[in-house]
Amino acid sequence: MGAEHPVEVHLLRHGRTVWNLEGRAQGHTDVELDEVGHRQAKAAAATLARLEPSRILTSDLRRATQTAAYVEQETGLRAVLEPRLRETSWGVREGLTLAEFAAQHPAEHAAWEASGRTVAIAGGEAEADVLVRVRAAMRDLVAGATPGERVVVISHGGALKSAVAALLDWPDADPTRLRGMANCALTRVDVHRGRGTLVSYNVPTSVH
Repeated sequence: MGAEHPVEVHLLRHGRTVWNLEGRAQGHTDVELDEVGHRQAKAAAATLARLEPSRILTSDLRRATQTAAYVEQETGLRAVLEPRLRETSWGVREGLTLAEFAAQHPAEHAAWEASGRTVAIAGGEAEADVLVRVRAAMRDLVAGATPGERVVVISHGGALKSAVAALLDWPDADPTRLRGMANCALTRVDVHRGRGTLVSYNVPTSVH
């Protein structure tokens, strides 16, 4: 691992949950993987093990830690819990489908849509807030990495958009700039001398 090699950051979204299937906002609600999600995580772990990573960081929410457990099993590594990798807190929208959110909280829904889905929903976080904490986590990850190191980061759809934005040094994490990642899809960003390069995005690793 010479100085000419970049730090490889492999970003994995957690496996499927029932709320994913039903289209419900999860946020900080601690939802577990469903049966398909466990199968996805197991398959993704085998893919990641072939990369021979040196570290695993994971959100501390169960859908992420359950996914991380399969990667631990395949690699022999111990995942480090990183609360800054939690999903966006969706406030009063959590547990609701988009249609239910619009029906039950019409004013909140209208303001959120008018903002381009970037403002905080009552009791939740704005996109800018999420980017601040995720950017700090990515900065610490890169600062503590050695050239050529491969690090696996297991997190959530919204938080991973912020992670990509942070690693590429974008000024914001506008949700319209990146397509949402599928469950157990993998994204890779290489960081060399402080400059991030998007190598791949939303690559399937498992069954769906």
